[in-house]
Formats: sequence, C-alpha cells, structure tokens
Amino acid sequence: MQVQEIMTSDPCCCTPEMDLQQVAKMMMRYNCGAIPVVDSERGRHLMGIITDRDITCRAVADGRIPFAATVADCMTRQVYSVTPDMDLEECIRMMEEHHVRRMPVCDGGGCCCGMVAQADIARATPEQMAGEMIKEMSQRDQSEMIH
Repeated sequence: MQVQEIMTSDPCCCTPEMDLQQVAKMMMRYNCGAIPVVDSERGRHLMGIITDRDITCRAVADGRIPFAATVADCMTRQVYSVTPDMDLEECIRMMEEHHVRRMPVCDGGGCCCGMVAQADIARATPEQMAGEMIKEMSQRDQSEMIH
C-alpha cells in the first residue's frame, strides 16, 4: 500500500506570517491538530509544521500573547515528510523513528500535496500493525514524561 492511498489530499496550509488565532481557527474548522507551513498558498513549498502543541508550549506556556504571535514564532522548522508513492510501511517506520503522529506528504518539487496521520494508518492497516505503531509512540511519550 502506498501513502497516496490513505493520505488526506490537498490539506489546508498556512504561511509563516499568519497569526496564531487564524491557525487555531483553521485547526477547529478542519478538525486537525497540525497544519503544514508553506512559503505561499500558490507555491506550497513546505517550510515546517505547526501543531496545537506548538501553540500551547511555544506561545501560551512561554507567556506570549497568542493574538500577537505568528506561525513563524512557534512553528517546528525541522520537518520530516514522505512522498505519495512511498510504501506505507516505510512511512510508518519514519513516523516512529522521528516520533511524529502526522507527516506532510510532498511531491517531487517539495510542495505539500497531502498529510498522513496515525488515524489514517489505523483505519487503513490491520489492527496489529496499527496497534504496534500506537504502542511505540505511546511508550516514547511516556518515557519523555519521566525524563
């Protein structure tokens, strides 16, 4: 199975200069916890990702005024991505290796064309495979809390 078979195509994206309130509203509207950050709506070259956790930890917890902060202030710049034709098992391995629950999908030119999330994988794979992935991520999350 390939990533393109289960990914969300043409995901909503944001740009670095957008304010956090705009992005939070996008997350509510599209019921998602992560939005790819792109250079422009037209070009869609992947620059990073912003998650609900980024907003919480890098803006609210740091005492920033969320209405005055931008995506660039809080986004994760080191972002990993997969391609639409990548084998799903390789995508899962990358998600586990990099400890991410959501992975942008980029075309050959580095433009964001999709998103694949743990939930997509859970719906599309046998229970055992999905369970192992969730278990792996949960163990990692638990060990981070201890340290």
